[in-house]
Amino acid sequence: MRRSYKYLLRATSKQAAALAQCLEDHRQLYNAALEHRRTAYAKAGASIRYGEQSADLKHIRGDDPGGQGRWSFSSQQATLRRLDKAFRAFFDRVKTGRTPGFPRFKGRGRFDTVEWPKDGDGCRWDSQPEHPTATFVRLQGVGHVRVHQHRPVRGRVKTISVKRESSRWYVVLSCDEVPAELLPATGAVAGIDMGVAWLVTTSGGEHLANPRHLAATAERLATAQRDLSRKKRGSKRRRKAVARVAALHGKVRRQRLDYAHKTALALVLVHDVVVHEDLRITNLIRSGSGTIDAPGRNVAQKSGLNRSILDAGWGVFLTILAHKAESAGRELIAVNPAGTSRTCARCGHCAKENRVTQAEFVCTACGHAAHADVNAAVNILRAGLALRRAAQAA
Repeated sequence: MRRSYKYLLRATSKQAAALAQCLEDHRQLYNAALEHRRTAYAKAGASIRYGEQSADLKHIRGDDPGGQGRWSFSSQQATLRRLDKAFRAFFDRVKTGRTPGFPRFKGRGRFDTVEWPKDGDGCRWDSQPEHPTATFVRLQGVGHVRVHQHRPVRGRVKTISVKRESSRWYVVLSCDEVPAELLPATGAVAGIDMGVAWLVTTSGGEHLANPRHLAATAERLATAQRDLSRKKRGSKRRRKAVARVAALHGKVRRQRLDYAHKTALALVLVHDVVVHEDLRITNLIRSGSGTIDAPGRNVAQKSGLNRSILDAGWGVFLTILAHKAESAGRELIAVNPAGTSRTCARCGHCAKENRVTQAEFVCTACGHAAHADVNAAVNILRAGLALRRAAQAA
């Protein structure tokens, strides 16, 4: 398996300044390469490829030894590949008729990662193995940076990335050949229904709370954003206000990730098979405002629901659940959620009148009463087990 490990960097002030300059130079390289492609096509109708821009790197580095020439050649190639990937995605969207979204220039707040494609080429993980207590990563042009390694690295380090989040720096290791940590079989199966009142409801009737991290920080965040709106652009006070807003958003994100990890682990430890809804979250949170000719209804309510769905972090939770299930040797099944909240788990009667309230389900055909989310989770489990049996028979 391939896994990523993320660690906090304990950079000195000089190392933090060097990391910031490295990020800035890679951003400028990305923007210059994008401008090169745009200009060549606009003036000569020529399409510039990654291979041509990579070949030009030698001359760019030679002309700027104190700038671009300081950094790893491989990391700069990775930045050019990043641009090439953005163009390939753009052309794929054009071919499929989706909104194209032409690659844009990266502002200072829109470029936060530099990648080294191979351990040992411009970077080295655990660069001082003889050190008795600390772990270091060596980065060309920066030096040996201390790492807060809170858990061991498993597998073989493939790529190394450095990421800036607000005022913090992190190193991200992508590792191949990570051994699976299989858990003993329990024989238990569960269907889970995602919600807003409760983050997860299982077919066994267990409710896992939705902490609403963003709602808990909303007042402080609103105050910080109002303070930011009053600051003059380009001023030192505005930069500090931006940092405060970013720090609050970062805290909410870390809280959401931490809770998703703990909740997913709790499910994986107990169940051999977990069935969940195959949710299309982008469609669920689509705006209800409509158009000028056909304005939407209940726009404010829809906006509030969208905010609650995003605060719950369904996508983050399901992604983490998939990773943990794979690592533990558990089976994860995604089913079509259509009709699961309106169908009676006892008789199979499907009608919107069955859902009396958000939490109450009463079947109009057989009178079966249950918690609406538990009833949906039972339907999800049955659908998943049916798919599993069909796959095994095939």
